[in-house]
Amino acid sequence: MLFDSLPTAGLSPATVAVVAIVFLVGIYRLLQVGKRDPRLPPGPPTIPILGNLHQVPITGLHKQFRTWAEEYGPVYSLKFGPSTVIVLCSRESVHQLLDKKGAIYSDRPSLYIGDMLTKGDHMALTPANTVWREKRKIVTHNFSPKMLDEKHFRIQEAEATVLMNDLLAKPDDFIKHVRRYTASVANCIIYGQRAATYESFWGHVSCSSPSSWSEAMEPGANPPVDIFPFIRYIPESMAFWKRRALDAGKTMDDAWREGRERVERRRARGIKRDSIVDACLDEYKEKGMPFSQHAFDNLMGEILEGAADTTASQLCTLIMAFTVYPEVQEKAREEIDRVCGSERAPGWSDFKDLPYINAIVKEGMRWRPTSATALPHYLREDDWYNGMLIPKGSTVFLPVWAVHHSEGIYEDAERFNPDRYAGMTKLANDYAGSPDYEKRDHYGYGAGRRICPGIHLAERNMWRIAAKLLWAFEFHPVIDQATGKPVPIDTEAYTPGIAQFPLPFAVDIKCRSERHRLQITKELDDALALVQQFE
Repeated sequence: MLFDSLPTAGLSPATVAVVAIVFLVGIYRLLQVGKRDPRLPPGPPTIPILGNLHQVPITGLHKQFRTWAEEYGPVYSLKFGPSTVIVLCSRESVHQLLDKKGAIYSDRPSLYIGDMLTKGDHMALTPANTVWREKRKIVTHNFSPKMLDEKHFRIQEAEATVLMNDLLAKPDDFIKHVRRYTASVANCIIYGQRAATYESFWGHVSCSSPSSWSEAMEPGANPPVDIFPFIRYIPESMAFWKRRALDAGKTMDDAWREGRERVERRRARGIKRDSIVDACLDEYKEKGMPFSQHAFDNLMGEILEGAADTTASQLCTLIMAFTVYPEVQEKAREEIDRVCGSERAPGWSDFKDLPYINAIVKEGMRWRPTSATALPHYLREDDWYNGMLIPKGSTVFLPVWAVHHSEGIYEDAERFNPDRYAGMTKLANDYAGSPDYEKRDHYGYGAGRRICPGIHLAERNMWRIAAKLLWAFEFHPVIDQATGKPVPIDTEAYTPGIAQFPLPFAVDIKCRSERHRLQITKELDDALALVQQFE
């Protein structure tokens, strides 16, 4: 019998009945955990206690998000134990909720692993509080269009010239060259320190830290510690996921502290530079630092990782696309040659005359977004959408890859096709801020108040390099000497994690002509002279 094991000796029948009722109620309430409220958006069937947790893959959640959207609709819900997850896979829902109701949708959920990694000092993971606003203010000011177009563009153009010369000298190392370029531009602006080579501290610090924490933060990569808090008491010796997070956090802390200490040693020698770190240290010396030393180091480091590694990923994605889709580079060159010829490389002043390059950048952001799932939002109060309840405390995902690969939004979504953006001649920030959500180009920078504050730097970096690469070089598959056939490129081979990077792939990169080569080398001395101030 069900109640045979209950301690009933010496108890009256009434007491036994009460104990049985309490026991049954407890069992009933436990079995309700993980169950979907009928007022919620639809979603996959749940099981008691776990809800849908058993259906979350260890890696590759971005593709599962699309699968669920195809079955349950563009707005659906998941139950992770007692917690509710809402997934927005339509332009309308993203606009109506994240954009228009940013005041209640701009927080972040509490993430145990995130706190282990960053000690709570990472702008992308912190709630929308005063510290978060202070940090965003620093980023938005220093990477505003005015600052970029009147000041920082000189660094971008000079380092782009160095990149072109690096590709002439060692084209097989194109991934390292691209990483060095984005790292150097970002480090000059942030730390006042140039990355002369990829092997230098400043050349690889931007990619050595983010990869480890990105993998540790991927949804599904850890047990559901935020849902079942007792899991956090598992000792480190028995929890690989804990050790991974702590190791990634130490790697980040060491890198960002080293960056700041190098600047302080330079300043101690009487060398001050026009950089974000220098300006902040001067200001905080007078007014006091508004956050801890660790938070300051992390802020500068996360600006660097956001400005360098993600842009490098997108540029390598574009090189991959040029190689796999030769018709794209051919069409781009027709436009570039008409405007620039072979006498000069394209510059930012040519933006309005080279709309196809802008379309290429947009398509790269759509086709292979760096952040495939994006970091989730957190809802502060109950809300409703199309008659469906979105309860307070819900975790809300904008699953970027799933939206970008929805056939209902982007026709022939698997194909790299810049022509889908014909007529969309503005930058991504203009479409992100437009009420005409049906004409949003992509969601690679997020949405709402959490949209990437470095959007203006990224857009200019990617456009500049895409234009210069297509002006200067041809991109072809490498030919296998044994078979005489092209070596295939796996366009889905990316690192795991919340921020993805293409796995190494081979490309045959050749300069278009001797005139292009001479023009590239001709500009090198002036470029090196300009960036020498940051050596």
